[in-house]
Amino acid sequence: MPTDPMAEIRATFFAECDELMEALTDGLTTLANGARGKDTVNAVFRAVHSIKGGAGAFGFDGLVSFAHKFETALDELRSGSIDADAATIAIFFRSADHLADLIIQASGGPQPATNTEEHLCGELETLAARAVPHSDQGPIDFVPVAVSLDDFAGDVAQPFGKTFHILFRPYPEMFASGNDPVFILNALAEMGEMIAKCDTSDLPGIDELDPQNCYLHWSIDLRTNLGREDIMDAASFVDGLCDFVVNEYGAAAGPVLSPLTDFEHPGFDPTLNFEPANAPALQPMALQNAPVPPCPATSADFARSAADAGTPETNIRRDVAKPKDGGTDPRPTVRVDLDRIDRLVNLVGELVINQSMLSQEISAAGLANSSAVTVGLEEFLNLSRNIQESVMMIRAQPIKPLFTRMARILREATAESGKQVRLNTEGENTEIDKTVVERLADPLTHMIRNAIDHGLEQADTRIAAGKPPEGVVTLCAGHRSGRVVIEVRDDGAGIDRPKVLAAAVKKGLVAPDQPMTESDIDNLLFLPGFSTATEVSNLSGRGVGMDVVRNAIQDIGGRINISSERGKGTTFSISLPLTLAVLDGMVVRITNERIVIPLSAIMETLTFDAQQVSAFGIDRRIVKIRDGFFPLLDLGVELGYRSVPTTDEDAVVLVIAQDSGHQVALIVDRIEEQRQVVIKGIEKNYGRVPGIAAATILGDGSIALILDPADFVTLASSRARISMGTLALAG
Repeated sequence: MPTDPMAEIRATFFAECDELMEALTDGLTTLANGARGKDTVNAVFRAVHSIKGGAGAFGFDGLVSFAHKFETALDELRSGSIDADAATIAIFFRSADHLADLIIQASGGPQPATNTEEHLCGELETLAARAVPHSDQGPIDFVPVAVSLDDFAGDVAQPFGKTFHILFRPYPEMFASGNDPVFILNALAEMGEMIAKCDTSDLPGIDELDPQNCYLHWSIDLRTNLGREDIMDAASFVDGLCDFVVNEYGAAAGPVLSPLTDFEHPGFDPTLNFEPANAPALQPMALQNAPVPPCPATSADFARSAADAGTPETNIRRDVAKPKDGGTDPRPTVRVDLDRIDRLVNLVGELVINQSMLSQEISAAGLANSSAVTVGLEEFLNLSRNIQESVMMIRAQPIKPLFTRMARILREATAESGKQVRLNTEGENTEIDKTVVERLADPLTHMIRNAIDHGLEQADTRIAAGKPPEGVVTLCAGHRSGRVVIEVRDDGAGIDRPKVLAAAVKKGLVAPDQPMTESDIDNLLFLPGFSTATEVSNLSGRGVGMDVVRNAIQDIGGRINISSERGKGTTFSISLPLTLAVLDGMVVRITNERIVIPLSAIMETLTFDAQQVSAFGIDRRIVKIRDGFFPLLDLGVELGYRSVPTTDEDAVVLVIAQDSGHQVALIVDRIEEQRQVVIKGIEKNYGRVPGIAAATILGDGSIALILDPADFVTLASSRARISMGTLALAG
């Protein structure tokens, strides 16, 4: 079955649109926070301009049309004709959201609402109408049309103050990337009065012609009122696909430019011409009213060739990837199908298992530590660990795109609720496994909407409580104890626990006389069918939400906790594994079974001392460790491997840290080894097992369960009625 040759190029365009939309959102956020730097405004404008250009190359007319209106309003902001006030930025944010919807539609997704676009176009046109009119020209209607090189332009009476000479040489890769030199020439033609001369000397015979190659070069004179930066902005989308050198000859006024063969400027170097001896006479081109698509950047070699020719002005090289602050060029990147990376991760997992088996066999053979085989195995261990870490780094990605998506969810929920809400983000560059990121979108969406609907008060209520009228929702991410912790905080009224308990009793979720702590009441929010909303709205009230959040997070090996203070706000804390593939674990023995405990959760190990253990209540024990007392749990009893707690003096106590900051002591029979283990999910075959995160294959081929310390302690606490807040005491 034939494949679409443009499919890969279109996929690249949409991937680049994701990056451009991220840059657009970042810029608008910076403007909303009060920054009014020129670089920020230009970055926002270039993002929309680049999306419009790429869309024009692929014929996405609807996307081009809206992007042009958006770009026109941004251009007025860039020129200083309109101010970046709160109302203007709000329109730009809504326009950015709709632009994202149009990109999704162009990629085959659902069509956005037509009335939304009509309303936004009206708002953008109103913004443009508010702008101070330009003295040199009026508004230009943008209509995408085909470009014909056979058209000729008449004289332009409008005077221009600057003249530039531009050398434009496409690389063979230009056509393969979906770009066309005609569009680039058109972008330059829109800047003023242009004379272009085409060099066809490299054009081969018809039998040698490669349709994917560009054999033409151009030498261009451009008379304009714009500056170098504006001209170089025409090369702001594609990097490394052409040479693009700009030289200014100084002010030039007078009649229309004549062909380059008659063109004479002070300092003009004829050696820069591309025209071969048998080239036809140059004809001026009129390229007007066509979409402006992406334009490639330049290369150092071509800029150097122009410099060697002795031009009178500084040669300008445009490299869109190079930071303006003088930093080094960023490293090149390559896009890889995620399935290929997943296959590599699986192979690395098998490598770790085979390495464990080799270690087991060599240990059983009793070889000396200095033997060549043992030394070679040690090198193999280091190599396999480095490979595993490198593969994990490939899968890792910053959580920033997810936070950017949540910003739109917040804007939409704010509009529905009528409340004033601002989003703060912290730790956007925290890296997490890509699979985990993708599965966090729905839980975070529920939590953001609930924070706005249930957590934050209306403006008048906040003012009466001594708070600012604008509520704040904070998204925070960071690494803690070998895991990724994501928090959703609001500065609202906090959880109304009496109301929550009353609602749960009314729905029959708990008994009226059941004793419950504040933590127990908070966890009622995760029960299926629970809701305190009195009316069903677009945001909440149907009893579907927080139970879905908890289930989704547990499915990826995570857990969620709630902390709330009445009148101060509520925090939902999500703790997630860094990766779903490999972890460092401690293998412990309990009776005849082996259990793997994540090394990141173990604070310290101690020899069991019965003198330090005391009874607390009926079925509870605590252990004194230095100046503190900690709940003591027998891992074998809690998992059902034995019925009576061990009193073996050879037993080992492991101090386990919890996300809340509390610590718990676990008794195990002995520690066998510390090693990397490959995580094998058990949910598909056995469902979720409380207290157990996954399973793994050890070096001897046996299977061991991987403990989820936090879930295990929570389960044991509810069974043994251990109160973490009263037992974790400092002496």
